[in-house]
Amino acid sequence: MQFPSELIPGRLVKRYKRFFADVELDTGEVVTAHCANTGAMTGIKEPGLPVWLSRSDNPKRKLKYTWELVEAEGTLIGALPNLANALAEEAVNAGLITELTGYDSLRREVKYGENSRIDLLLESDGRPPCWVEVKNVHWQRGPGIAEFPDGVTLRGAKHLVELANQVAAGERAVQLFIVQRSDCDVLRPAEDIDPVYARTLRESAAAGVEVLAYACDVSPKSVTITRPMRVEL
Repeated sequence: MQFPSELIPGRLVKRYKRFFADVELDTGEVVTAHCANTGAMTGIKEPGLPVWLSRSDNPKRKLKYTWELVEAEGTLIGALPNLANALAEEAVNAGLITELTGYDSLRREVKYGENSRIDLLLESDGRPPCWVEVKNVHWQRGPGIAEFPDGVTLRGAKHLVELANQVAAGERAVQLFIVQRSDCDVLRPAEDIDPVYARTLRESAAAGVEVLAYACDVSPKSVTITRPMRVEL
């Protein structure tokens, strides 16, 4: 996934009200950027961290800047959770996620379950559809270990139950974690942060939901899914 224009470096002053981040640019100017990450952003929201912004010239936008990347613990990290869905779609279409190859079509945001929409639905004649729920991961907890979630996610647990229901109906279901950093080799559930999610993840895996994790290379020019990670439940 290439950024359409060159990102602008700066340093984080503060993130506040969930959607806003004040950033000091290298010129010394302080701008307010849109923060499209409504989560806890554990480990990547500390003042002083290097960040990169994109700029939009759309006159209808109230905030011209968007927070795209952050550098923490010596590595670049994607700050936008919504980018994970686009990264997953791009990687599936390019055949980079070997477990998800061989399908003829890919659809996004298809309704299923109880008032939910699946991130990716893969389909081919003669084989069961594959329902893929995508979760973004940014948090490293211990050298080489990525963990999810960094806050309680009732919605995430609900999606796991719905994936298990698809398996029970004779279809294929996958929980795909996209880790927007390159320095992790293992993905684990954050048991102490959300024990319900961790337990539901193990239960859904036991019921036949496939759990996959892929790491990304991140640079100010692009974010790209590159390799599979080991999943420890």
